[in-house]
This record gives sequence, C-alpha cells and structure tokens, in this order.
Amino acid sequence: MTLIAFMGAMEIGLIFALVALGVLISFRILDFPDLTADGSFPLGGAVAATLIAGGHDPWLACGVAALAGAASGWLTAWLNVRLGILQLLASILVMIALYSINLRIMGAPNMPLIGSPTIFSPFIGENFDIAWQVQPAMLAALIVVAKLGLDVFFASQAGLAMRATGANARMARAQGIATERMVLAGMALSNALIALAGALYVQTQGGADVSMGVGTIVVGLAAVIIGETLLPSRTLWVITLATVLGALLYRLLIALALNADFIGLQAQDLNLITALLVGFALVLPKLKAKLARKPGGTR
Repeated sequence: MTLIAFMGAMEIGLIFALVALGVLISFRILDFPDLTADGSFPLGGAVAATLIAGGHDPWLACGVAALAGAASGWLTAWLNVRLGILQLLASILVMIALYSINLRIMGAPNMPLIGSPTIFSPFIGENFDIAWQVQPAMLAALIVVAKLGLDVFFASQAGLAMRATGANARMARAQGIATERMVLAGMALSNALIALAGALYVQTQGGADVSMGVGTIVVGLAAVIIGETLLPSRTLWVITLATVLGALLYRLLIALALNADFIGLQAQDLNLITALLVGFALVLPKLKAKLARKPGGTR
C-alpha cells in the first residue's frame, strides 16, 4: 500500500469515526437500536452538497447538515417516546422516509461538487497535490474537537442524566430525570454527528449520491465493537478514544484487503469484505472471553 492510499484510508476512517461516535451514543449510551444512520448520513451529504452548489459557505453547509441530522434523530426518538412505536421500527420508518427526502433535496440521484469550494479549499489552494495531506489533518482536528466535546458533555450533569437514562430508565425517572427528553436529545446528538460526517464525506469525494448511506450503521457498529475489543474500559474518555481507533482500524483493514493483489479482491468486493470484517468484529469479543477462561489465560 502506498502512502497516499494509506492517507486516503485514514481520511475515510476519520469521517466514519464521527459516525461511530454517533452510533456509540445511540446503541451504547442510550441503548436505542437505531437504523436512522443509513438515512441521516446521506441526508447530511445531500444538504451540504445542495447548499455548496448553491454558492453558500461550506462551513455553514456543514452546520445546516448537522441540524438536519439532529431533526431526523429527534423524529425517530419522538415516534418511540411519544407514539409508542418500537425503537427499531421507528428508525426504519425514518430511514425509509429520508430516502425520498434526500432525493427531493438534491433534485436528482446525485449531485457533483467538482470545482466547488469546500472547507478544505482555503488550505489547499489551486494546487491539489497536498490535498492528501491537508484533508486528513483537518479531519483529525475535527475528530479531536468532537471527541473532547463529547467527553466534557457526558461528564456534565446533563450528560450523566443521559447516561443514567440509557443504563436504567426506571431508576433515572425515580431520581427525577426527564428520560423522554434525554432520549430525544441523545438521538438528535447522535444523528447530528452522523449527518456531519455525511457533509464532510461529500466534500472529500467530490459529490453526493442518494445511495451513499447504505451500510452506514454496519460500519459504525463494527467500529464500536472493534474499539471495545481493543480497549475494553468503562471510562467514557477511553470508550470514545477506542471508538475512534476502531473506525480507523476498520478502514485500514478494508484498504489493506483491497490493495492485497495476491488475494485478488477488487472494488466490487467491498460489501463482501465489510460483511466479513463485521462478522469477525462481532465474534472477536466472544473469542477473547473464551481464551481468557482457558487455563493460563488472564481472567
């Protein structure tokens, strides 16, 4: 694998680290099985691409995309806590609806951004030779800010209330916590991060596509599980760090598989590789626990 290919893998991994952090909030902190990510990721991309193509500031486009994602996550939670629709079914309904909404926003199945300004443009200039260095560096800075922001938030009173809601909603209500409000806020935050990732993704890839969100939730879950296996901990800042590292490792493994000529894999095998990696990530914690129980293993 060349250095440029490695940096490209890290670039995509950093973008999906935001997705993984969003999935961490819904699945691990709130204990809310959420498939909205497959719709909110392309929603963020569609909103950002439409605004940028319309001549608006790319940073503003990212902010509006995050707000749109927050609205989709809030809607999923509202269907559950207000109307009593099952969590998984509520997220599926919103995900399906977002497909049509994304088509409406873009007005077409895809929208190119070739030649349009992005958040990276001021640092790259007209010479795109350094894009492979600048884009991962800027994305890494954004991920650090997002991770530290989540660490601070979940150490605050509101964040602790949200964590208590996911851990034991009945006990949280007994302590006077408005659990329904916490679910609404947590799901909005989760999908805001995922939509922001979609907005960044279209700016690195040069366009948005209505089907680009397929499998987003699988990637996010795989990153979370891989991270938990690498760095098992109950300390939140370690958990968020492990999630980011899991996303990076996941994309690196995919890049290595696609660049391994002796294996014979090609771009069309991406879904197959993804399925194998996710399956391995799901089985890995059980294998690790089984090995630990063997004589001589660490308990």
